[in-house]
Amino acid sequence: MTYSLTRRAALIGGACAAMLALSSLPSQAAAKIQRLVSPGGIEAWFVQDATVPLIAMEYAFGGGASQDPAGKPGTGNMVADLLDEGSGDLDSKTFHERLDRRAIELSFQVARDQFRGSLRMLKDNKDEAYDLLRTALTSPRFEPADVERIRAQLMSTLRRDSTNPSALAGRKFLEVAFGDHPYGRPSNGTLESVPKIEIADLKDYVRRVIAKDTLRIAVVGDVDPDTLGKLIDKTFGSLPAKAELTAVPDVGAAKPPQRAFIPLDVPQTVVTFGGPGIRRHDPDFMAAYVVNHILGGGGLSSRLYKEVREKRGLAYSVYEALLWMEHSALFIGNTGTRADRAGETVDAIEKEIRRIAEEGPTQTELDEAKSYLKGSQMLALDTSSKLAQAMLQYQLDKLPIDYIEKRNAIVDAVTLDDAKRVAKQLWGNGLLTVIVGRAPQAAAQPAAAAPKAN
Repeated sequence: MTYSLTRRAALIGGACAAMLALSSLPSQAAAKIQRLVSPGGIEAWFVQDATVPLIAMEYAFGGGASQDPAGKPGTGNMVADLLDEGSGDLDSKTFHERLDRRAIELSFQVARDQFRGSLRMLKDNKDEAYDLLRTALTSPRFEPADVERIRAQLMSTLRRDSTNPSALAGRKFLEVAFGDHPYGRPSNGTLESVPKIEIADLKDYVRRVIAKDTLRIAVVGDVDPDTLGKLIDKTFGSLPAKAELTAVPDVGAAKPPQRAFIPLDVPQTVVTFGGPGIRRHDPDFMAAYVVNHILGGGGLSSRLYKEVREKRGLAYSVYEALLWMEHSALFIGNTGTRADRAGETVDAIEKEIRRIAEEGPTQTELDEAKSYLKGSQMLALDTSSKLAQAMLQYQLDKLPIDYIEKRNAIVDAVTLDDAKRVAKQLWGNGLLTVIVGRAPQAAAQPAAAAPKAN
């Protein structure tokens, strides 16, 4: 499984991850978050919870798809799909039988900046679960038969994506936004690159990326700190001390307005739109997050939904989200509409975005958004896995361990002037727009030169 922005589902996933990073935990859970350091010196954020006999762990290594070799995008994604296909003295069939027998959930994903993993098991199966993870990370087999089977699956998906308007729009959007920067490459690879990935590339990726110095861990569940520390050391302790990552430069997304059109004979035209966003460490980030909720992140209450769906009936849904990475940031949205109404849909989106850039939100909109964001997230993290994911995201975003206690005050501090200033900054220059479908009026405008790293 891959964290890729080339598919609409991944755009939604990115938006959910963004929401997750800001979610407010119940106060009783917040009070229990511990910074645990194993005997071997490996740090984890930990919530001990004996409500149910489960343990959930989320973890990430720095690097991700940005570490794919030049000319071979999709390498990290292929590694993620193969790490559970046998390790040590266990072949793929035996490895999966061990997982199934104990109801152990183990998975890997590649994001733009991290190689991530999830592990979930019953308390009584923790020793076997952590041991299987250890062997997957330290001694993956990469058997030729397994590699070719996974390669065939990936190629099938890529061929299907080649006629999927959402996948095409997402991929083209990244090309326009980031040019030759690693963020502009499809993290799940291409029909040209995946056949070129060799077993040596997979092994080299693991050697360079899977290391302790970039490791971040979050655990929630029914386990005591001493036992967890020993499990963490046993699982991760033998990994290399330092990763050998290729430096990734900061990059600004291409400046709007730009428009690209991809002709595709499908009933529904897909529109992906966006532009440069605001980095997570920017002092204006929370103001951007709140005002973005008003524009397109608030579901049925958002301005875009009301204008595009309710007033004009142009699309079933329209959404827009802030996405941030280690070296850049975007706002990005998506909708689908009838081919003969694509131009009208794009016009409606652009008009509403111009309006909020010029006028900003109203005080009522701001107050309602802040109230919603402070209150609704209290119910968002209702499982150990969701809580672990949130705690991991806080670490990746370099937030303090007590951030959740401060978060509502940060939301409250956003003023109307802040919201208006950030709205102009985000949306005042127009949009990068990619249209895929039959719409003849969406003729492509020449793309500007690729953005330079800064």
